[in-house]
Amino acid sequence: MSEPHYAIPPAPISSLPIQGSEARFPIHRIYCVGRNYAAHAREMGHDPDREPPFFFLKNPDDIVEPGVPVPYPPLTEDLHHEVELVVALGEGGSDIPAEAALDHVFGYAIGLDLTRRDVQAEAKKLARPWATSKAFAASAPTGPIHTAAAIGHPDSGLLTATVNGAVRQEGDLADMIWSVPEIIAHLSRWFVLAPGDLIFTGTPAGVGGLVRGDIVVASIAGLGELSVPIV
Repeated sequence: MSEPHYAIPPAPISSLPIQGSEARFPIHRIYCVGRNYAAHAREMGHDPDREPPFFFLKNPDDIVEPGVPVPYPPLTEDLHHEVELVVALGEGGSDIPAEAALDHVFGYAIGLDLTRRDVQAEAKKLARPWATSKAFAASAPTGPIHTAAAIGHPDSGLLTATVNGAVRQEGDLADMIWSVPEIIAHLSRWFVLAPGDLIFTGTPAGVGGLVRGDIVVASIAGLGELSVPIV
């Protein structure tokens, strides 16, 4: 079969480094879980005990590699940081049972879900989608992927975000309302998951604003640190 001829050059494949390997992890899609920590749900004005998990999307090319500065985005005056555990899928499927979900995980990383909070607030008020508040360019700084074969499957451990050395967010992976296996199982009922999918699993309380010149350092036990300058 001959190679396809494209009318315009195809976009490059978005990818992330893999810790301890020269290979890279190609990114297919990015799913994000909303309000998956009780304290964060409450600080955003919601009752975490009454709602099932819900999801929004970012674009694969929203990823920012480790060590790359993030430009302050246009059309916002209230950019927020959200530190999250990121799950990288090595296998896909639909209707995946929770007890088999971890077999589909390739590894884990630290991520920052950057959010135009003022834009999101307006979208919520008007019952509109969150795309402009969540899925903008450079909205997903992410650290290297640590394979599950190397680190196992973290279900507890400290995660923090500091800004210019001051602690803003602090929580524990054990505080997630929906666990990683439950997230994968629920998400796979709505979408056919694929190898290369990333899942941002939610953020603890303490989200806050950023300005140019800030340095956000996100950390998760066992995954090291991700330092992100805002320029």
